[in-house]
Amino acid sequence: MDLLRFITAGSVDDGKSTLIGRLLYDSKSILVDQLETLKKQSKNAVHSDIDLALLTDGLRAEREQGITIDVAYKYFNTPKRKFIIADAPGHIQYTRNMITGASNADCIIILVDARNGVVEQTKRHSIIASLLRIPHVIVAINKMDMVDNDKVVFDAIVEQYKALAKELKLEDVYYIPMSALKGDNIITTSPEFPWYKGEALLPYLESLEVSHGYTETPARFQVQYVIRPQSEALHDYRGYAGRISNGFYRVGDVVRALPSNLSSTISAIEVNGKQVEKAFAGQSVVLHLADDIDISRGDAFVKLNELPKLEQEFDALMCWMDAKELQEGSRYLLQQGSRRVKAIVKEIAYKLDVNTLAQQPSPASVALNDVVKVRIKTAEPLAYDAYAELPSTGTAILIDQTSNITAGALMLQ
Repeated sequence: MDLLRFITAGSVDDGKSTLIGRLLYDSKSILVDQLETLKKQSKNAVHSDIDLALLTDGLRAEREQGITIDVAYKYFNTPKRKFIIADAPGHIQYTRNMITGASNADCIIILVDARNGVVEQTKRHSIIASLLRIPHVIVAINKMDMVDNDKVVFDAIVEQYKALAKELKLEDVYYIPMSALKGDNIITTSPEFPWYKGEALLPYLESLEVSHGYTETPARFQVQYVIRPQSEALHDYRGYAGRISNGFYRVGDVVRALPSNLSSTISAIEVNGKQVEKAFAGQSVVLHLADDIDISRGDAFVKLNELPKLEQEFDALMCWMDAKELQEGSRYLLQQGSRRVKAIVKEIAYKLDVNTLAQQPSPASVALNDVVKVRIKTAEPLAYDAYAELPSTGTAILIDQTSNITAGALMLQ
């Protein structure tokens, strides 16, 4: 069954957690015991109402404050599709959490409070969606019941957002009026909106066409583990385990191992312990090569006519995620998938204003949640693709060598 990953974003109190709760509740994706617990914990239980936001606001601090702090992931499915939902925080100080949650999303639902229209956080999250190149954007104009389901209000917000989408070059944008609290236009179209001729949210999500890069992108595979039992039964066994992130591989394909640049032929492919002739993106596999060449964890196998970049120095757009300010010349560990190398931030070219997209050259400081353009140099060559062309191999993180925390999220260029 096809899988769709989507993230909800918006300003505080726009109803993101309630929307996800409504999707899970109305699609009957909540277990009976979950429902009973939810009824007991709901603040409005005396009025027989269920606080659907509690389904995603799992942290105690979130429930006490009535806000979302961390990215919460929920899983559900319908007869047509499987879904992974990321509920992103609305507060400015948790922007880094939103970027983390959106990095693998096929679609973003940006909630807009019908009473407030497009606000600063709407712009910020839309800019992040543009930077991350999320292919599908749904603008969910929520709390329409609080403006009497007025078409004039809806149309005005649509025009407001269209101007922003044009500026950010967001191409696939869909607008839905709704009330997450009441369930209007969530699972089915509501009679409360006779003037709305579009689809409800869930049917639209079920119908979205999503490309997962099975055949139309360059083949990319990174070694996670070298399997070398050296037992009597498997004396000569040498397999390279990992997940195909893009494209496909066949037995007989000539591949190049990077960064060593040594070439060999795929002699066998294993999936779930069985030999197959071909394997696709998304599958975890064990690849066998005809030649015994030096391969380590983090090495990449690519086809000769689909080579990525192989550089020791490159530019990247980075969201800074550390409370400690970033300084030029600082040293970190760079991790890209299973490959980890030492790195240095050679230059901070500019800081990006995520509200206006203005560039501030040579910023004096880079603080938590700032988005900056940097020049990175690594101790060893890194095989990668530009994020704009292949997001799965165009991302990396910087890790603080002393605290081991993730300091920055990189979109390689």
